[in-house]
Amino acid sequence: MNLLKYSLIVLFSTLLLNKTNAQDNLSPERKAAVDSLAMEKVRDLSKYISIIGDKETEWSEANRVIERTLELFMDGSQMGVSSLHRKKVNYYPIKEYLQRLMRLNYQKVNITWFNIQYVSDLVKQPDGRYVGVITIYQKFEGTTKEGLKYVDVTKKDITIYVERKQTQIDGIPIGFWDVLLGDIRVTETTK
Repeated sequence: MNLLKYSLIVLFSTLLLNKTNAQDNLSPERKAAVDSLAMEKVRDLSKYISIIGDKETEWSEANRVIERTLELFMDGSQMGVSSLHRKKVNYYPIKEYLQRLMRLNYQKVNITWFNIQYVSDLVKQPDGRYVGVITIYQKFEGTTKEGLKYVDVTKKDITIYVERKQTQIDGIPIGFWDVLLGDIRVTETTK
């Protein structure tokens, strides 16, 4: 989703959100808008990961996309990485994960996400934020120069944070709800 489209959605949501007195609670209408924004950010992440992992992507373009990807996440978030060849799941800071993805030792890499769905409702935390989980399935296909192919499917849980933020438009403070992604945990890896 481009920045203009995102800005318009946030602005529209802000206008709707400020019409009610209960600005710190998610009404059903607000929750639907937040859920939609969360799913859009997860789809953006899927697209960015595919671009970064694609060996046809220019190095400078992959680095630009890495910077855009980082904007989707809370500071300190980590990505789980698993393999059929080891039981242990390794966790990397998001930027390090993306840089490692860019340097994978495959001739061709194809990463697709499917069956993206909310598995937990948003729950309000003591600090006023809401937290939920979106589950995705990721199919990873890597092919070496020699034609050897590695394929796995990984089930991952993405923590979603929803929080009130403020900006100013013409000096007027405007509150809005924003969605940021958190840790991405591996729950299962299969062939």
